[in-house]
Amino acid sequence: MKKTILAVAFMAVAMVSCQDKTKDKVEDATEAVGTEVEAAAETAGEAIDSTAGEVKEGVEDAVEAGAEKVEEGAKEVKEAVKK
Repeated sequence: MKKTILAVAFMAVAMVSCQDKTKDKVEDATEAVGTEVEAAAETAGEAIDSTAGEVKEGVEDAVEAGAEKVEEGAKEVKEAVKK
C-alpha cells in the first residue's frame, strides 16, 4: 500500500513538474511567434511602401507621356486648321 501511495505521489510531482516546463515552453514559443509576426509585418510594410513608391513613379511617367501625346495632337490639329 505504501508503494502505491508513494508511486501516486511521485507521479503527481512529476506531472506538476512537467506541466511547469510545458508552460515555460509555451511561453517561449508564444514570444517567438510574436517576434516572427512583428518582423513579417514590418517586412510587409516596407514592401508596400516600396511598391507604392514604384507605382507613383510609374503613374508620374505615364501622365508625363500622356501629356506629351496630347500636346503633339494639339499641335497637329492646330497645323491642320491653319491649312
